[in-house]
Amino acid sequence: MQIHRNIEALPGFKNAVITIGTFDGVHEGHRKVIRQLTARARAANGESVIITFHPHPRKIVNSSILGLRLINTLDERIELLEALDVDHLVIIPFTEVFANQLPEDYLCNFLIAKFKPHTIIIGYDHRFGRNRTGDYKLLELLQQKYHYELEEIPKHILDNISISSTKIREAILKGDTATTNHLLGYDFFFEGEVVHGDKLGRELGYPTANLKVTDEEKIIPGNGIYAVYASLTGDPQRFKGMMSIGLRPTVNGTKRTVEVNIFDFDTAIYGQTLRVYVKQFLREEVRFDSLEAMVQQIDRDKIDSLAVL
Repeated sequence: MQIHRNIEALPGFKNAVITIGTFDGVHEGHRKVIRQLTARARAANGESVIITFHPHPRKIVNSSILGLRLINTLDERIELLEALDVDHLVIIPFTEVFANQLPEDYLCNFLIAKFKPHTIIIGYDHRFGRNRTGDYKLLELLQQKYHYELEEIPKHILDNISISSTKIREAILKGDTATTNHLLGYDFFFEGEVVHGDKLGRELGYPTANLKVTDEEKIIPGNGIYAVYASLTGDPQRFKGMMSIGLRPTVNGTKRTVEVNIFDFDTAIYGQTLRVYVKQFLREEVRFDSLEAMVQQIDRDKIDSLAVL
């Protein structure tokens, strides 16, 4: 997959079959659209092109939105799309100027001028241009003028995408790993930099990698204990482990932390990036009467994690 970030330096696409969207999650619903895209491109002897945006359009169009949380970072989206046999991914810097184009200007000066599409695959409810006044009917109206074919994404797939995206975000926040991973079609994952903690885990026999998640838009699972796999950037090996997210009430913690105990691992990895694949929720975070009682529960958590993994 070729990745393009400069819309002024796009190649000449061959019989471009395009679709447009944020594709947050690249979940099973999105994959149906992408399969439709790649199949249509093959039939047209052309190239499949996904047009996506960064930052998320909702942050620009509705500046009142605070704390927007996304299933994927941009780099994660790229990685997931790259595995789906798409020829080109075009990342559009989404700005107020871009959002405020008149709908026909968007179609003529952007889609037609930059992509010369053979086919546009879009949902019936797709909106574009100033005040989101451009729609599928406008694309139909101008189809003959600009000589492109138009394919509609079926309503049931669009509804599934919308419902799934909402359900996935809710499930991640609730620690509902079964729903999350089922709808995604893969294990939800996130990354963080390994930073120094208070070293209590090491004293208790369970050293942890304390993670600082640097992307403020990335959604993080709800508090609790999880069975996980973990890997270091650039290393394909996945290690088994367990993760705690929460306030650490037994030691009167006040700050939410993300800590991963990697099994059979004793290498200093401070400053490195750890990716965590969230496999299964094990239990809620609780306050114990003593550190001894907490360690006994952690022992059981490790047994439960190994049974899952």
